[in-house]
Order: sequence, then C-alpha cells, then structure tokens
Amino acid sequence: MGFKNRDVISINDFSKQDILEVLDTAAEVEKNNQKYREALKGYILATLFFEPSTRTRFSFQAAMLRLGGQFIALSNPKSTSSMAKGETLYDTIKMVDGYCDIIAVRHPEVGSAKVAADATAKPVINCGDGAHEHPTQTFTDLYTIKKTFGKIDGLKVGFLGDLKYGRTVHSLASALSYFNPKFYFISPKTLSMPEEHLKELRAKNVEYEEDEDLLKVSKQLDVLYVTRIQKERFMNPEDYAKVKGIYKLKADFLNHAKKDLKILHPLPRVDEIDPELDKYAQSIYFQQAHNGLFVREALLGMLLGKIYKK
Repeated sequence: MGFKNRDVISINDFSKQDILEVLDTAAEVEKNNQKYREALKGYILATLFFEPSTRTRFSFQAAMLRLGGQFIALSNPKSTSSMAKGETLYDTIKMVDGYCDIIAVRHPEVGSAKVAADATAKPVINCGDGAHEHPTQTFTDLYTIKKTFGKIDGLKVGFLGDLKYGRTVHSLASALSYFNPKFYFISPKTLSMPEEHLKELRAKNVEYEEDEDLLKVSKQLDVLYVTRIQKERFMNPEDYAKVKGIYKLKADFLNHAKKDLKILHPLPRVDEIDPELDKYAQSIYFQQAHNGLFVREALLGMLLGKIYKK
C-alpha cells in the first residue's frame, strides 16, 4: 500500500515492509537533510494537541519547518478554541480541514484519532489517543533500535513500569512482533500488560515473560524500555499513590545488566530514571527523542507524496 494520503492511526495498520520503508526513508532524510529543505514548501501542517506534549508537538512542527513547510497550531483548546463552546472533535477537524494539508492530533480519548480521520480526506497522524496507541513514537523507537544495533530482529526487550496505560508500550510491542523478539513485561500486577495485547502476542507465537522484579531478568535484556507511572491515567489518586516511584533506575543497575544494554524511554521521565544514568553509553533516551525529528520528517513527506524511499 502506498503512503500518499494515508492516515497513521494504528501501528497495526502497517505491515513489516511498511515499517521498514518508513525507517529506511527516515535514514535517507537524516543522511541527506539538505536535499529535502524545500520538499514541503507551500504545505501547511495543523497540530491539534488536546493533551500536553513537548517532544511530539515540537518535533512535528520542527520537521515541517525543516522541510520548507509551515504549521498552524491549536494549544490550550479548552480555552482558546470553539470546543470550549461545545464543538465536537469531529466538527473541529472538519473546520481545520479547510486550512491545512495534513493534521497531527493528540487527544485523551481512545479512538479519537479515528474520529478525526473520518472527518477529513486529509492525512491524519495519531500523536496519541488516550491509553490506546502512539504510532509515530513507535516508528521513532524502532528507528533508534535499528540505528543502535544495526538490526531489529531477534532482540530481547524488557518493558518496565506502566504497561496497562502505556500507549507507547502497546504500539511498540505490536510492531516488534514482526521481528522475532522475546519480551519481558516488568510491572506491578495492577499495571500489567492488558490481556488483549497478550492475546495478540500469543496468536503471533511471540514469546514473553511477566515479572515484577527487574533484576530477575536484567541480564537477559538487549533493550530496556522504561515508562513513567502516568498519574493522569488514574481515576483514583489512592491507586496512583500505591505504585508511584515503584521502579527507580540508578547507575548501579548497570552492574546487573549486559554491557551493551540500551535503555530507552519515550519521555518525559519523573523519578524512574536517575539523571546520573544520563552520562552512560547505555542511556540513549535523549538520542531517541531527537531521532523523532527524522522519523516525522519522513512521515510528513511520505504522506504528502513528496518524499519516497530511495
């Protein structure tokens, strides 16, 4: 399936070949960035973020500017848009459709990205719909893994922290299932990987283990994907208090891990990774965040039919 005018709603909409095409295109854009400085000249991106964002919002906006395009942005929508007057997301997207060529949207409700896509013929990119998915973060994660290891296949990947509400975990596990992984899901039982996702992995014959103790499996891991405990997803503050700060990585953790382990994190972090770990070669989460720029440049160019795999 071609990429022009395509929506990016769920990572499950992309085949293994699709994923590799995005990663190859991102590598081309990173290597030859000057070549694409006017690739999207005359195009406008609308960024509609109904939840807080730093990396995703800024990287999409920077990507559009680096490709010669422009962006319009909706920030603080509850007070600065007609949604404060009761306008639905569907109607908001119908209106924005007339002002731009492509739309990036983040919204707290599961399924909101699909609602947005149904409201417009313009390409819609899901930048996070509640606890559901975050597919462009997944492309960024995969790109980082491929750049670091030179491959994606056959890796042992640990997911640590909030696996119940962690949309980045859900998307990444689905995508990695194409590449013969073994997963280690490390979390308190109250934040374990949802059964629907485990069922999907079993159907694909993907091997996985679940545990609450990181040190039991740390020597097995090639990648440790750390997530924060997401306070905003908890309905009851008391439930959040029970798991807050349950995992805190410090530099001494590296004594219990492979020498070539790589630690990823979709960010922002709270207290789950001590800043002292930042200086170690195993910690690549800031490089990971910066890689999102090249991935999003590639996606914008591909969806608008202006950048192709070489």
